[in-house]
Amino acid sequence: MKTHIKTYVLSVAFLLALTTQVLAQKKHVSNTKEVTKTTKRTVAIKNNKKISSNKVTYKTPKKKVVSVRNVPNRSVVTHKGQNYYYANNKYYTQSRGHYIVIAPKVGFRIKVLPTNYKRVQFNNRFYFNVNGIFYTQTNNEYEVVDPEVGTVVYELPGDYEKVILNDQTYYEYANVLYEKVQVDGTRAYEVVGIIDMD
Repeated sequence: MKTHIKTYVLSVAFLLALTTQVLAQKKHVSNTKEVTKTTKRTVAIKNNKKISSNKVTYKTPKKKVVSVRNVPNRSVVTHKGQNYYYANNKYYTQSRGHYIVIAPKVGFRIKVLPTNYKRVQFNNRFYFNVNGIFYTQTNNEYEVVDPEVGTVVYELPGDYEKVILNDQTYYEYANVLYEKVQVDGTRAYEVVGIIDMD
């Protein structure tokens, strides 16, 4: 009889422990989901991909302009009738005998991606991300595009900038606005809008 009682008590204790563990895991999973997507984002960003540059305040008022005298092995990128230059995974414009590093404009095309690209998928669309610049393949070329809101990357280039919009801090690189999020316990950056410079 004592053996049956011990077996019964141990079985009940085991079931209680298992139930408690499952409930704790469910609670942990629901907490993880809450952390994955932050809820501080404003409705204006969620519903409108383009954000006026007048609404964004940069924490550093002036960005350091990087210029060089020569760009060896450059290729010419013609966009809307104007020549730009591409070399060493950077884009340049020419001014007063110097080449100034710029963020590429949507529509720039290159024939070969740099070897350090990362493939990013969002909503059944594939992007190639190279140092914070998003490309899609168009025929035999790669075209600079704006990523869709919700696209997630796991790192930003070192020269991103912090900005304030609606009293919240975001991250900007090449006019793409990101929010820091957690995805499966890993820090990531989600696209929340595009800064409209016009």
